[in-house]
Amino acid sequence: MNYLAHLYLSGNQPMIMIGNFIADHVKGKQFDSFNDEIRKGILLHRSIDTFTDQHTIVEQSKLLLRPHFRKYAPVIVDVFYDHFLARDWDQYHPHVSLANYADSVYQLLETYATLLPERAYHMLGYMKKYNWLKGYASIEGMENALAGLARRTTFESHMEEAPKFLLEHYELFEKHFKIFFMELRTHVDLYNSRQNI
Repeated sequence: MNYLAHLYLSGNQPMIMIGNFIADHVKGKQFDSFNDEIRKGILLHRSIDTFTDQHTIVEQSKLLLRPHFRKYAPVIVDVFYDHFLARDWDQYHPHVSLANYADSVYQLLETYATLLPERAYHMLGYMKKYNWLKGYASIEGMENALAGLARRTTFESHMEEAPKFLLEHYELFEKHFKIFFMELRTHVDLYNSRQNI
């Protein structure tokens, strides 16, 4: 899953959100240098990623993209799924608008900027400048996000072309997301109950 989903699945727990946000920049046992709540967020992120990577519905989404985008298909699926979460935000988080939620996340991460790894803080600058979290809700925002990702890849990825694949298979990707995200939320609830989160 991508940034919006990871943050959403952290609930309303600031340190869990920070851990979940920085997890991709914390390798191996490096999480031992963080406090207990941030460590829980990092480990929650890893559990979400493992569940996602092994899910048959997610694999079906990847298969639609893999012939054209190869190893970048999983990244694109993550962004597509964030689009559906953002588009239907009111169904998942009815008490806070996506715009207000995004602003509160940026403020939280800036408040605890000293806890963020350098690469995570650098990325936060782009996230705020282009308002990625809110932008995922529109096709234009998706195009901007994927074009930005394409510019930062080492190899030619063609990710900037991915939105047309989303539009061509929109209902199918939407179906995949809804089935998968319902199961992911159940997985996170069970994980959190076991970890006392």
